[in-house]
Amino acid sequence: MKKTWLLNAELSHIVAAMGHNDGLCVADAGLPIPRVADGPQRVDLAVSPSLPSFVEVLDAVLSELVVERVILAEEIRRQNPEILKAVLKRFSGVKAHFISHEEFKKAVVDTRAVVRTGECSPYANIILYSGVVF
Repeated sequence: MKKTWLLNAELSHIVAAMGHNDGLCVADAGLPIPRVADGPQRVDLAVSPSLPSFVEVLDAVLSELVVERVILAEEIRRQNPEILKAVLKRFSGVKAHFISHEEFKKAVVDTRAVVRTGECSPYANIILYSGVVF
């Protein structure tokens, strides 16, 4: 059995297969996930509203993933400052880039996977870009 928090086999495999600068999106329950041939894999963890929460899933992913940079929707600053504060607390040494929500949805297409949480608060979405351990 694994020692880290990330027990979901599918998600753990995705993280293990990521290379430098690959993207992984952790999303709220409402983010549209692209259905394109070469688009991101969908990992649906949502059980019910708020279960699991965005922050819980983010913490589990961060137990295994080295993150070099992150992208958030600009709208989170006004619409969801509590989630933004929780996110920024986890990335003290990583620069957060803010883009419009429309641009964010376009950027999701180029990620390896989108992890859907049960989060039901606005703009609780982030794209994590992998770094390296050396």
